[in-house]
Amino acid sequence: MTTTRSSAHHGLPRVRRIAATLLVSTLAGTALAACSADSRGSQPAKVSGKSVGGTAGDAEITWGTCPALAEGQTRDPDLACGTLEVPLDHRNPDGTKIDVAVSRLSTAQPGKRHGVLLLNPGGPALGGLGMPETMASTLPKSVLDRYDLIGFDPRGVGHSTPQSCGLRDPSVSGLFPYPAADGSITRNAALAEAGAEQCAETVGENLRHYTTANTARDMDRIRQALGEEKISYWGQSYGTYLGAVYRSLFQGHTDRMVLEGNVDPTKVWAGQVADTWGKGMADRFPDAARVAAAQAGTLELGTDAAQVTDTYLALADRLDRTPAAIPGTSVSLDGALLRNVTYALLLHDDTLPVLATFWKAADNLAHGSTTAADAAVLKEVFADTPAAPGIPADNQATMFMALTCGDAEWPHDVDGYASRTAADREKWPLTAGMPANIWACAYWDKPAEATVKVVQGGPRNTLILQNRRDNATPWEGGVGLRKSLGDGSALVGVDNGGHYVYGQGSACADKATAGFLTTGHLPDKDVHCTDVTRK
Repeated sequence: MTTTRSSAHHGLPRVRRIAATLLVSTLAGTALAACSADSRGSQPAKVSGKSVGGTAGDAEITWGTCPALAEGQTRDPDLACGTLEVPLDHRNPDGTKIDVAVSRLSTAQPGKRHGVLLLNPGGPALGGLGMPETMASTLPKSVLDRYDLIGFDPRGVGHSTPQSCGLRDPSVSGLFPYPAADGSITRNAALAEAGAEQCAETVGENLRHYTTANTARDMDRIRQALGEEKISYWGQSYGTYLGAVYRSLFQGHTDRMVLEGNVDPTKVWAGQVADTWGKGMADRFPDAARVAAAQAGTLELGTDAAQVTDTYLALADRLDRTPAAIPGTSVSLDGALLRNVTYALLLHDDTLPVLATFWKAADNLAHGSTTAADAAVLKEVFADTPAAPGIPADNQATMFMALTCGDAEWPHDVDGYASRTAADREKWPLTAGMPANIWACAYWDKPAEATVKVVQGGPRNTLILQNRRDNATPWEGGVGLRKSLGDGSALVGVDNGGHYVYGQGSACADKATAGFLTTGHLPDKDVHCTDVTRK
């Protein structure tokens, strides 16, 4: 579950990508804007779609200019965009229609073209219109010559008939249910029930059709509209599950597939969160703690990883009990926000030094001794990120809930959540019981259809990329997906931390990926790469 690849490809300062990497909403942009009195996103965007007939064979995309970006962002002038009409409910193809926004960055070498490479950045519920530009800046010429890069905003997300529950506070702290300082989940249960009721009242029955299975069906409509017999695909984080679902539903139309930072499809979604998140943080956190310990003389957080971890846990507990106002903002830093920023900055190795200085600033803030240097760090981390025009402020939060709650049914027993949270809190103190806690999904309507079973076998056409110490989608997710896909896949595991594999310092993994996309040849057996070099 995740995030975006490096914002350096979009020309944004690296630390400010925190707003984009948090799963549910932008931490410093959307979340703060949503809490303000004049938040434009607080108005529900109840979209009924268009009642139009037609079949998949009639679909086409008229290419033109792309939607406007947030202030200060630019697009590649060669990126073209268009929209495609798809059924809201694919079981009723002649019923209500919605729009899916699609983008294309064509190969500069049509004579070498193999086909299209469809891209998804994960989330759940991250928009993907700009992903062709991001990937074009990282992929080698051998790959770029062979593919048109295709991005899209998944149904309900971004510019694809965006959905909104009208949430007043779509913040990460609001949707990620960290227990109270004493471990109680009473408030979490009330917030979860209120969120589910808000979506039911505002969007209603239609939200049940915004699922991963229907997004996969939309992808096949995109394939048809592009005139392709098969599509290749690169999915990251949640996008790995989307890819696995597409492969299962449309195996005959799947060409070459790269899945990076993986979800175990047998654990969607309650199990993916409760069973893996705590361990993922425990695996990854020491990487950052060692960075902080190496600066013990200035940061004073501890002289080894164990001491830094103890300092961090004490700080989180202190902020759980007594939040500290962040200078220059209307926000207070509590334990949940500390943990969410930590989670975001653990996703990339190059932000670990920033995370260490953030911990120091947060510790000083909690003790009322903030320095000018601390204030500068806090300002950088919580810098406002302009919102893209035309997208409701709570769009990602709304669609995060729609997907995670609509793909599979969650347990409904509040007492069970309480006992599981207490056990998880003791076992994995870094996540404080949040992964096992109650989400809005406990109060969600039953999914519109059964969870798609990811099938084994088929052509050997799927490359799984997985880091050993991935805090967002831990190692076990990659192993679980490899088991689910069986002989149709190969795993490239990398002895590295963070959420992304390709382009992160392993020539072994990069070569396997580019070679597969260029030739279609998977490694004969699983590969384990230990050659990571730091930039």
